[in-house]
Amino acid sequence: MKAVAVSKFHAVPEVMDLPRPDVRPGTVLIRVSAAGINPFDWKMVDGIMDGHMPHRFPLIMGVDGAGIVEAVGAGVARFSVGDQVYGQFIHSPIGEGSYAEYAIVPEKAAIAQAPSSIPLETAAAVPTAGMTALQALDMLALQKGQTLLIIGATGGVGSFATQLAAMQGLQVIVTVSIDEAGARMRELGAADVVNYIKAPVAEQVKAAYPGGIDGLLDLVSTKAGFNAATALVKDGGAALTTAFVAEEAALNARRIRGGNFETQGSPATLERLTQLIDKGHVQVPVEQVITPEEAPAAIALSRQGRGKGKTIIKMSN
Repeated sequence: MKAVAVSKFHAVPEVMDLPRPDVRPGTVLIRVSAAGINPFDWKMVDGIMDGHMPHRFPLIMGVDGAGIVEAVGAGVARFSVGDQVYGQFIHSPIGEGSYAEYAIVPEKAAIAQAPSSIPLETAAAVPTAGMTALQALDMLALQKGQTLLIIGATGGVGSFATQLAAMQGLQVIVTVSIDEAGARMRELGAADVVNYIKAPVAEQVKAAYPGGIDGLLDLVSTKAGFNAATALVKDGGAALTTAFVAEEAALNARRIRGGNFETQGSPATLERLTQLIDKGHVQVPVEQVITPEEAPAAIALSRQGRGKGKTIIKMSN
């Protein structure tokens, strides 16, 4: 089968011809329609999970995927052959990922029935970004009418978070680098757009909201950038960073809830997303669909932080 993999840590991804996996007890074999690219995919290539989980080389990349159940192993009860599923395919050993025509996934992994209102190819864009956005908003726990600043809003997580926050009645402020992106974010529900190329974000937000904002979701900033943004949050507000640069003592001193945030993938969260998508409440922000042969270049762009929306690798029809 065709797969995008690396032969060792830090290697450049390449398309390889690898054996199709055999179903094992407690797992499902999925014929992968598409895989979604996330920064965590190349971080695994760099060894972020080394020492935490065993690895198998050649290491097939990819966490997010969607496809059709081809076979079920002994003891599997949640899924049947022919089910359309999506979710996070990551499991032990690392290296049996979603960037392949077929993937083995434990039944207990964060996978669920895919939304029926969108193609499987599109569903592959949802799992990590969608669950991150939904769980982050749950943790921020803001109330209708309150203000939320999303820094790094034009990527996959930010695109989902903007829609979900607007749906909750929040006044969403987003950061962009070009006016065209601002127009797209307004279509997704942003009430205010800050172009960080024109002037520092903190300066612009402070001028527009002198009384402060209620919440912050920072998806990209360094420690200095997050601290500057946190200064905009009212005492007693909430602030999260997915870059793990928060200083708990500084937040606690101002009674700001939150800090460093990590997604906890779960079937229950995926099922919530499925319902929101099938009810038409959430658009899935697919920026481009590429072939496996184009994946190495797309991964290189992701390393540079140049993602907009989501990039999907189409693995099979």
